[in-house]
Amino acid sequence: MDTNTTKDPATRRSARQRLLDAADELFYEGSIHTVGIDRIIERAGVAKASLYDTFGSKEALIQAYLLARHEARQARIAARLAQCVDPRERLLAIFDSMRETMAAPRYRGCPFSRAASESAPSAGIRGACDTARGWMRDLFTSLAREAGAADPESLAYQLMLLYDGASVSTHVDANLKAADAARATAEQLLNAALPAPAAAQQPTP
Repeated sequence: MDTNTTKDPATRRSARQRLLDAADELFYEGSIHTVGIDRIIERAGVAKASLYDTFGSKEALIQAYLLARHEARQARIAARLAQCVDPRERLLAIFDSMRETMAAPRYRGCPFSRAASESAPSAGIRGACDTARGWMRDLFTSLAREAGAADPESLAYQLMLLYDGASVSTHVDANLKAADAARATAEQLLNAALPAPAAAQQPTP
């Protein structure tokens, strides 16, 4: 175990990243409450003092883990959306990104839903989960509005339910087809809620 507790910035960054990597693996494989500090520092290969010197508490480490997961998801979805031309395609691209994530061998469901559902989450942890879920809901709403939905908030709510449902089904039921079903259902919702493309609206000569 690395017992170097120097406050050199490079060393602190290294310890911080190792702790975050260990927390990401262990919290996601297990749970934020059942995984203890000793397992995290053992996996990270740092001294216990490094954890408290870097994060201050286990709760702060949990919040940092959730923030890192949130930022990774934002980057993953942003990269997928950048390949799309219009808002309707971007709405479906969110489900394409979800499908890739859920196909990973270590997929254990949505980390934010899991953390929020654990017994008595603190205000800080719950806030981190709410921030991540709020961002996703706002993204659905914004894209639905850009696509011309008459009621973008309602459409976003429906799409969020599909997103959440596919996540739970993939994790709990080991249903590898849940993401495909969610995307197909999302496409049906968009067909019903969004105006038809201009070309499709023009009468045939």
